Order: sequence, then structure tokens, then C-alpha cells
Amino acid sequence: MDSTTRNKKSGALKMGVFTLAMINVSAIVSLRGLPAESTYGLSSAFYYIFAAVFFLIPVSLVAAELTTGWPQKGGVFRWVGEAFGPRWGFLAIWLQWIESTIWFPTVLTFAAVSLAFIGPDQHWDSALAANAEYVLLIVLLVYWGATLLNMRGMGLSGSITKWGTLFGTVIPAAVLIVLGMAYWALGNPIDISMNPGSFIPDLSNFNNLVLAASIFLFYAGMEMSAVHVNDVQNPRRNYPLAIGLASVITVCIFVFGTLAIGFIIPKGQINLVQSLLVAYDKLFAWCGMPWLGAVVAVCLTFGVLAQVVAWVGGPSKGLLQVGCAGYLPRFMQRTNKEGVQVGILLIQGVVVTLLSALFVLLPSVQTAYQMISQLTIILYLIMYMLMFAAAIRLRYAEPETPRSFRIPGGNAGMWLVAGIGLIGSLLAFVFSFIPPGQISVGSPALYVTLLVLGTLLFAGIPFIIYAVRKPAWKQPNVEFEPFGAEKLTQTK
Repeated sequence: MDSTTRNKKSGALKMGVFTLAMINVSAIVSLRGLPAESTYGLSSAFYYIFAAVFFLIPVSLVAAELTTGWPQKGGVFRWVGEAFGPRWGFLAIWLQWIESTIWFPTVLTFAAVSLAFIGPDQHWDSALAANAEYVLLIVLLVYWGATLLNMRGMGLSGSITKWGTLFGTVIPAAVLIVLGMAYWALGNPIDISMNPGSFIPDLSNFNNLVLAASIFLFYAGMEMSAVHVNDVQNPRRNYPLAIGLASVITVCIFVFGTLAIGFIIPKGQINLVQSLLVAYDKLFAWCGMPWLGAVVAVCLTFGVLAQVVAWVGGPSKGLLQVGCAGYLPRFMQRTNKEGVQVGILLIQGVVVTLLSALFVLLPSVQTAYQMISQLTIILYLIMYMLMFAAAIRLRYAEPETPRSFRIPGGNAGMWLVAGIGLIGSLLAFVFSFIPPGQISVGSPALYVTLLVLGTLLFAGIPFIIYAVRKPAWKQPNVEFEPFGAEKLTQTK
């Protein structure tokens, strides 16, 4: 099913189903969010499957059609702009960038905690990991180090991503799952119920839906792989197969990894930023190899560092492309001699620094981690809702635009797939503002207020920039193909 073949006409290599599936898995699988879902026990599997059906698969299929229909540079800016105009397109790509910017403090918090657990004493490690000043110091040192590295234009992201994914995510995930399932299979006492009746959660309880909304972010990023759809042999058949296979593998990693944590850490002792490392320590102690805890901590740290180095300069490149077409002020378009977008990277660094200060200002590292994570989800979901709505709109506004991959079933099929994704994203968006009952976040009123203000601030900035933009912002040597509606206006 996966033989990577060569196109006879062009000589270009074509990816098989399994190859594309692995690209998708490496793009979205991360272990740092598993402790949050382990509080649900067996019902976490329900939420993972629910999010895959109502978000992961719709995102993948919709992005594939949009990519093949509008392959011009700009990505989500092009897709949303074609449907609703450049103002909304600019909002979409801005949210894609700012979401990744806000993501950095959370992922680097995980790196700081992993680094703390390299020590031999778990009690001391836990105390260090919970120290806000320590977490803030590590977050800022690593982030600004990665930023300076990117500013030098060093082409390391490809190899760093490959080895970081292997040693920092895939191997640790396999170890966690194998040990966790072995622990359960050998009859050891576990801290969650595996009764099949526990699979369906109490959906009447809002608290059971709040943390579940965070699962949507676990699956975010699959739209990035849609750029490979034209590199797949027989994309109409094989792309959906690859998406299905990647979805199954991803869900299995998340489900069994989450259960492994829940087996050995009681629900009341789950900590969002420490429990993954504690789970490894307990499992290694059970199998008589406690020294491996420090090894896995190093691997997880390396995996996070690889992600950060690769992502610091990634999403901002797309924003720079759009900005140089006249949508960003000139100081944000500034690049160095290597062509690196230093203007955007410096602003990105200021935002990361200010958000990281929440680790000191809020009651605990866990509270700051949860709040920043939810803000990331909220902003990303706005972008996804725009993308789903654009896909539906373009089926009617530009039906003749050729797409090498088209969601089957005609317009009804598009309404079904994109409609499911739109409704799922909207529900997750609403629930993301509700404080989770399972985790202490300090003052619920302050928590919700900060989320609302953060959303209004970061989603409002692109509208202000768009309103005050000037013709002088456009770089004279930048060619940016006009939208379909603009072409019609020009021909008239």
C-alpha cells in the first residue's frame, strides 16, 4: 500500500500512503498534553475519538482541497481571502502566527520541567519544576537562544526536526505505552477504572467538556501537511487513506499514553506540567531501572528544543510573505542579510517574554500553563472556523476552480465534512472559556477575564493594522497574485 513510486511522465518521486501518514503523525503528535486528559480515565479515549472525527479528519480533508485549488503563496490567507476578502484572510494568517507565538511558553514550560527531572531525587525535582522563577528563566533562555540561532539563518531545522521527533517523541511514547500496558496486564493495582461503562463520560457536566476542548489543539497542524497532496500517487484515493491511517496511529498514541499515566498517578494528584515525568519515574522504578527516568527526561527536553528551534522562524515566514504585499508596516518586514524576518521575530520575542511573566504573576506554574494553553486553543480555533467556512463558501463562489483533490459527495459532502469541523470548533471555542473543575486555576473570574481580554487583544490587532495600512507598505519587488474577486474587478 505504501510503495513510494516514481511518476513516469515527470520522473518525480510520489509518496505512498504510509509515508504521508508518518509525515502527518510527526507534525502533530506531542506527549506534553497527556496529563491533562488522564484526569478523565478511560473516558479520555471517547474525547480523543470525538475530536478526531469532529476536527482532525475534517481539517485534513478541507485543507487538502483548499491547497490543491489555491496553491498560490499565502496559505490560509489565500484560502480565507478568496472566500471573504483580504481583511479576513489577514486575520486568519495573523491568528496562525500569533497562536504559535503564544504556544512557545507552554511547550518550553514542558522543557523546563523535563530538565528539572534529570536530577536523582524526585521530591527535589518536583519542587524545582514547580518553582516559577526557575521555569521563567529556562523558558526565556531557551526561547531567545533559539531566536538568535534562527536569526543567523542556520539551516538546521530539517535534521533537528527528524532526530528530535524520533528521540524526543516517538521512542519516549513507545516506552510509555509498552510499560504502561505491561503494568496493567500483569495485574498491578491501577488508579482508574477500565470498566467498559466508564468509556462514555457524563456529558451533562460542563467540567467534563472544558479540558476536553484542549484535545482539539492536540490535533492542530494537520492542515500543514496538505501541501504534500500533489506529491501523492492517486491523491483522490490515497490522501484520504493516509489521513485515516495517521488518525488511527495518532489516536492510539494519545489514548494508550494517557491511560498509562492514569494507571499509576491518582486523578487527584495529576499535575499538568509534571505528571508525565513522574509517570516515567514510577514505571521505571517498577521495572527495576530507575536510572532510565533521567534518560527519558533528557530525550523529552531534546524533543522540545528541536520543536522550538524549528518553529521559531517557521510560521512567521508566512506572515512576512503576506506582510511584504502591503499588509504589515515596514518595521515588521525588516530582514537581515540572510533574509531572516528579524522584525517579526523581535516582536514575537517580546510577546513570548510578556506571556512568560505570567508564570510569576499567577498563583502557580500550573495555572499559567493552563491559561496560556487555553488562549492558544481559542485563537487557533477562530482560524479553523474561518477555514471551514471558506471551504464551503468557495464551493459556490468559485465552483469551476480545478482541485486535484475534492471532498467527495459534491456540495453536500463539503457541507457534511466542513460543517462537522465548524460545529466542533465552535463548541470547543465556547467551552475553552470555562474554568476546568479538575484543575485549580486560582480565581475563576480572573481566569475568564484574562482569556477574554487576551482573545480581544490578539484577534483585534490585525483589524487595526488592516485599517491603517498604507500603499507605501508594499514592497515594489513583491509579486502577489490577486484574489479572484480582484481579478474580476481589474478585467472590468
